[in-house]
Amino acid sequence: MNSGSEANDLAMYMARLYTGNWDILSFRNAYHGMSPYTMGLTAHSTWKYSVPTGFGIHHVMNPDVYRGPWGTVGCRDCPVLPQGVAREEEGEGECASAVENYMEQLEEVVRYSLPRDGRMAAFFAESIQGVGGSVQYPKGYLKRAFARVRELGGLCVSDEVQTGFGRTGEHFWGFQGHGVVPDIVTMAKGIGNGFPMAAVVTSQEIADTMAKALHFNTFGGNPMASAVGLAVLETMEQEGTMNNSRVVGTHLLQKLVQLVDKYRIVGDVRGKGLMIGIEMVEDKETKKPLSPAAMMAIWDRTKEAGVLIGKGGYYGNVFRLKPPMIVTKADADKTVAAIEEAVNHVQNSM
Repeated sequence: MNSGSEANDLAMYMARLYTGNWDILSFRNAYHGMSPYTMGLTAHSTWKYSVPTGFGIHHVMNPDVYRGPWGTVGCRDCPVLPQGVAREEEGEGECASAVENYMEQLEEVVRYSLPRDGRMAAFFAESIQGVGGSVQYPKGYLKRAFARVRELGGLCVSDEVQTGFGRTGEHFWGFQGHGVVPDIVTMAKGIGNGFPMAAVVTSQEIADTMAKALHFNTFGGNPMASAVGLAVLETMEQEGTMNNSRVVGTHLLQKLVQLVDKYRIVGDVRGKGLMIGIEMVEDKETKKPLSPAAMMAIWDRTKEAGVLIGKGGYYGNVFRLKPPMIVTKADADKTVAAIEEAVNHVQNSM
């Protein structure tokens, strides 16, 4: 396969064939692709066209502890927190309460949107939402959600297109940070280091369902892609890119998180390893998103300083940092300096 969209597309087929069920769940604010099939999984109006899509797909409330109604930033699995914010352990305090509340919202969808017997085919989840703005869930939520999905006969699918291959630093796969084992894992991007390549990994039992009919993939079994993928994996192992993501990523997070206390327009800094989000706001109390004009002013100024950063989130107010996994602490320091100078300049002009 050549894209994450195609990988998720195949995972949907497999889950429906294997379980014999039709309905699939994914999160609001999720991004799983832009093919006609996966556009239904994606729950971001900015990525949707007015065409028929999403038949049999239902979206559950996004367990966002920053912008959602429950939880605090101390609930999520994050190596650094803003000054003065206490970390909560799984199963304690507001973290436990947030998990319970978001699980009840999942049950609402099961109760009112699924068939009478509640049977379902699959639940798709990114371990950290990428396009949605580097959103992390309250600790323990994904474990509870996966368990409930399996009770309903569904498969658990982990979309590791952006979080996989050691980018989160702590583990090779993002789902490992949640203490879960999915039934299907989809991957792309990092697997080819820029070469168009994707894959679906699952058990032999689930994969065998595709033998019910002929299935063909134009790019499947491409020997050039296979050689590229093996070379990339070997290089990652030799150069220790996962450990570099942990070391440099944590260093970068520790620097960036200080901006939350220093600037009124920096609402939140979050992430793991080299997958980081900086949420910009007009007001920290209301969390009103920073205006597009101000966002672009910051983006332009960082670009002039020689640093390119991405944007994401539903409102386009989250700067997304997902640099190459070989960046150094010096690169991280330059990035923070460029972002801080741009933020300071724009804030003072508001």
